[in-house]
Amino acid sequence: MIPPEKSDYAGKHEISQPKLNKCKERLDNGFYNDIPQGLREYLSNKITNDAAKRHIDAGMDAIEIFERMLSYRLTLPNGERRKIAVIPTGDLIDIFGRLLAYVSPWYANSHEDPLPPIGDPRRNTLNLDMISNGWAAFFPIYPSLPSNHDMNPTINAADEAWKNKNGAWNKYGENLLLGYEYRMCIKLFEATSPREGVKKAFERVCVDLRDLIFVGKFDFYKVPPSHRLWIWDEDEEQARVDLNI
Repeated sequence: MIPPEKSDYAGKHEISQPKLNKCKERLDNGFYNDIPQGLREYLSNKITNDAAKRHIDAGMDAIEIFERMLSYRLTLPNGERRKIAVIPTGDLIDIFGRLLAYVSPWYANSHEDPLPPIGDPRRNTLNLDMISNGWAAFFPIYPSLPSNHDMNPTINAADEAWKNKNGAWNKYGENLLLGYEYRMCIKLFEATSPREGVKKAFERVCVDLRDLIFVGKFDFYKVPPSHRLWIWDEDEEQARVDLNI
């Protein structure tokens, strides 16, 4: 999952909005003509005059909602706290040194704290709940994917959140830049040349999970956010084998 970015990434909205505005200008004035027109229009249309503020505000809301959820799901009826279970993904540490894992409450499976049955929402990971309530986007990157058992429920939760415009989409609008789209736009602003911008902003290819068709680097916007699977360039060959695509 990926929630909206906070101000740490590109500065407070007073600082990051001009960066987005410059990105929009470059998308519209021909600087990035190597990017297909459809994607340029998709990103440009999302860069409104308040795009940075809405995105950062959504990020702060997501933190607050996660903390409330964490407190609720870790608190036992007697007021004591459960531990957190950390479930590693395919690649424990990504190329940026970030820990990639799923987290959920740790049930002691005792009389006082029995393990809920399979299918009970109390067994959901916190990642899944954040996706389901619309405060984080589904962002699967090969090989750090949910298990076969968890993949379909996660896709379904993401699909329902998008269709129903839950959470951030409800409060801030469906044209809210997703976390990775926000980063793309900032990278397109920072680049000193079109070639550098394209290389840094589009480091992954996208696969449509509905039919496992590669849509490449630039056609992800044609796929609903809930069905975008991402693969690093260097992993594409092995991903085709492992995922049978």
